[in-house]
Amino acid sequence: MSRIKPQSPELSGLQCIAPLVRSVEESPEPVPTTVKGTIPAWVRGSLLRNGPGKFEFGNQTFNHWFDGMALMHRFQIADGHVTYSSRFLRSDSYNSNCELNRIVVTEFGTLALPDPCKNLFQRFLSRFERMKPTDNANVSFVKYKGDYYVSTETNFMHKVDPETLETKEKVDWSNFVAVNGATAHPHVDLDGTVYNMGNSYDRKGTSYNIISVPPEKDSPSDTLHGAKVLCSITPADKNRPSYYHSFAMSKNYVVFIEQPIKLDLFKIMTCKMRGKNICDGIYWDPNQDTLFHLVDKHNGKVCPVKYHTRALATFHQINAFEQDGFLIVDMCCSDDGQAINNYFIQNLHKSGEALDKVTNDPSLSPCTLHHLLHLKEHSIDISVFCTFEDLHGDDLLDYGGMEFPNIHYDRCNTRPYRYFYGCGFRHLVGDSLIKMDLEGKKLKTWCKPGFYPSEPIFVPSLDAEEEDDGVILSVVLTPTDDKSTFLLVLDAKTFEELGRAEVPVNIPYGFHGTFNSSS
Repeated sequence: MSRIKPQSPELSGLQCIAPLVRSVEESPEPVPTTVKGTIPAWVRGSLLRNGPGKFEFGNQTFNHWFDGMALMHRFQIADGHVTYSSRFLRSDSYNSNCELNRIVVTEFGTLALPDPCKNLFQRFLSRFERMKPTDNANVSFVKYKGDYYVSTETNFMHKVDPETLETKEKVDWSNFVAVNGATAHPHVDLDGTVYNMGNSYDRKGTSYNIISVPPEKDSPSDTLHGAKVLCSITPADKNRPSYYHSFAMSKNYVVFIEQPIKLDLFKIMTCKMRGKNICDGIYWDPNQDTLFHLVDKHNGKVCPVKYHTRALATFHQINAFEQDGFLIVDMCCSDDGQAINNYFIQNLHKSGEALDKVTNDPSLSPCTLHHLLHLKEHSIDISVFCTFEDLHGDDLLDYGGMEFPNIHYDRCNTRPYRYFYGCGFRHLVGDSLIKMDLEGKKLKTWCKPGFYPSEPIFVPSLDAEEEDDGVILSVVLTPTDDKSTFLLVLDAKTFEELGRAEVPVNIPYGFHGTFNSSS
C-alpha cells in the first residue's frame, strides 16, 4: 500500500518542551495582562480553554499527557484589555486524589495503585473490583441548551460557570441515554439541536450511537433532558470496535468514520486485573479499511452504502458538506494510527536525539484530505471505495502537517467553505499557526522559533462580510522563559499579528477551547 502523502522532512536538534507539560497553580482571581500592539475593541468576550494542569499527587506521577487533571482557563477580552484566570475542575477524581495525596482514580495511561493501607490480600482482591470511569473532563468546553460544560470521553461532564470557572454540577450521560460515554466534540445544527456520538456496551457487544440533544430547556434545571439516540451502528467487530475522538456532520447527514484504531475490549475490561493501563488495550490495525457511515439526521436511517478508503487515522474533521450529488468530508488524518503512544509524559520530557526520534515518528505528520462520497440512492447494502484529494500543497509538509483544525463555524459548518486554520506540528505540540486557502491550496503562517501556539480559534468581526473577516486567537507558550505566556491576536485575513496580551503566569499546553462572545 502506498503512503497517503510524502513524509515531512526529518527534524533534528528539537527544543525540549518539558516545561510546557508541568503542574501549575490555579489563578482563580483575574490577573491583569500587558497588551502590546492593538487588540480590536470589537473583540469582546472570553476565550475559554481546557487541558491538563496537574500531573502528580504526592510521590505518584501520571504516565500520559491525557491523564493530567483538568485546568480551565479564561481570557476575558474587553475594550482592548485582557485579564486571565484559571481554576482546576473540582471533579470527583481531582477531589479524591487531593484528599489522599495520591492517584486513586485510573486514567487513560495511568492505573491507580491499590490502597497502601490495605494488607496484601486486600490489595490483591482490589484488582478484581470494577473500575469506575474518570470524570476528569480535561478535553474541551462544550455547550448544551445555553450552558457550558467541560467534557472528556467518558459518560461524565461537568457544568461550569463561564465567568468564574467554578464547578457547578456533574452530569452523567447514561442517566439520559443508553451510552457509556460521549465525545468532547459535538456539532450544532442550524436550529440549535446538538448532535454527538457515544458507545454502548452490553452482552450483545458494542454499538456506536448517534445522539441528539434538543436546543431548549423545559426548566431551569435541565441538563441533557430530552436527549435521545437517533440510531445505532453495529461495529465491524463487536469485540474490537473503533476508537473515535470526533465525527463529521453535513446538512442532512451525520458522518461516522470507523477507523482501524481499535479497542480490545477484553484487554480494557481486564486491565486492572492484569496491572495494565487502559491504553494498553488500544491498537492500530493497518490491514483494515476505514469505513464512512452516513446517518440521515431527519429519520435516523443508516445509509446502506458503506464507503471504504485505505487505513487512516483521524482525530479531528475540518468540515463536511453536500454538493452536486456528493458528500464531501474534509479531515486531518495520518496513515499511521499510533500517535497516542507518543504522548506519554516521558516522551514529552525527552531532549536531544531521544526527542528527535519520537518526533520523527510518521504518525505525527497529519495531512488534510478531501473525501468524496457519492450520495446516489441504493436500497441494498453495497460497498464503494471512495476517492480522496489533498487539501494542501507540499509546502504544508515543511510545517509538519496540520492538526487542531478550525473554521468560521457559525457561517461555514455543513456548508461549502474556503478557509480553515490549524497548528503545524514539527514538534510533539503545535509550533506554528496555519491558514489554508482552498482556492489554490495556498497557506499563510505565523511561526516563531521557540514559541508553541495552541489551537487557533476564529472570532468573526461584528460586520463580517467575507468568510475570513475576523481575528484568530491562540495561546502561545515558550519553554525557555518563566511566566512568558501570551494570548496572540492575528488578523484572520492577512494572518499578521495585531497584538498580544502577556500573562505573568505559567500555563501548560492544553487541548481545546471556544470563544464566548459578550455584547
